[in-house]
Amino acid sequence: MDQSLYRKCLVILLAMAMFGTSTAYYRGSVWRRGSATFYGDETASATMGGACGYGNLWDSGYGAATTALSTVLFNDGYSCGQCFQIRCVSSPNCYYRSPATVVTATNICPPNWGQNSNNGGWCNPPRAHFDLAKPAFMKIANWKAGIVPVSYRRVACRRMGGIRFKFEGNGYWLLVYVMNVGGAGDIKSMAVKGSRTNWINMSHNWGASYQAFSSLYGQSLSFRVTSYTTRQTIYAWNAAPASWSAGKTYKSRANFS
Repeated sequence: MDQSLYRKCLVILLAMAMFGTSTAYYRGSVWRRGSATFYGDETASATMGGACGYGNLWDSGYGAATTALSTVLFNDGYSCGQCFQIRCVSSPNCYYRSPATVVTATNICPPNWGQNSNNGGWCNPPRAHFDLAKPAFMKIANWKAGIVPVSYRRVACRRMGGIRFKFEGNGYWLLVYVMNVGGAGDIKSMAVKGSRTNWINMSHNWGASYQAFSSLYGQSLSFRVTSYTTRQTIYAWNAAPASWSAGKTYKSRANFS
C-alpha cells in the first residue's frame, strides 16, 4: 500500500476509535439526584473567573451556561470543563415544560462548615450540588425558590473550534490554562514539546491549568492532552509560535469529539 494512503487510513481509523470511546461513555450516562442553587445576577458577571481559571467566560466560549460544583463533584479541579445536563424535579418551582439545560463546570462551590448540609451548607460533602449562574438556573426553575432538587447526568461537550491555551508564567515556568475542550471536556494530564526539546510532562497546578518548569522561550510549542474521563489523547501540533508570550491565548485546530 502507498505510504501516504496508509497514513491517511490510520488517521481515519484512529479518529473512529476515539469517537467510539467518547460516544460509548455518554450512552451509558445515568441520571442522578442532586440539588441546585444560583449565584450572581442575570448578567452572570459574578461568575466570571472562577477556580478553573477560565477568566472571562464570554471570551473563553462558555458564556452564562456555567456552574460551580460542590467539593465531591469538583474532584480537585479534574472536573473543570465537564458538561452536565440538569433538570429541575419534585418542586412546584420547576419549569417542567422547559427542556433540561446543559452547563459547563467552571468553578468550585466550597463547603460551608458553619451550616448544616441540609440547611445552608449545600456544597458540603458528600452532597452533589450545582451552584448555577443565575441565567442557567432561570431556565429550569423560578429563581425565587433559591434551591431546588435536580436530576443530572454527564453529557458530551459540544465546542466550536479547537482547544485554547492561555499562557502565563516566565522564562523558566510555563503555566497554561486549557479552555474550550470538547468531548469529555476535562483533562487528566498534559505534556509540552518545544521545537528544540522532547516531550516534557506538565504537572497539574489547579483547576484547568498545567505547568512546566522549563525554559521554552523562542520555541514553537506543541501539546499532548489526555482526557480524565475517556483517557483519549490528542496532539495540538505547533499550537503556539516561537514568538509566544505570557498573557496571550493561542488556538489549536485539535479537539476531542
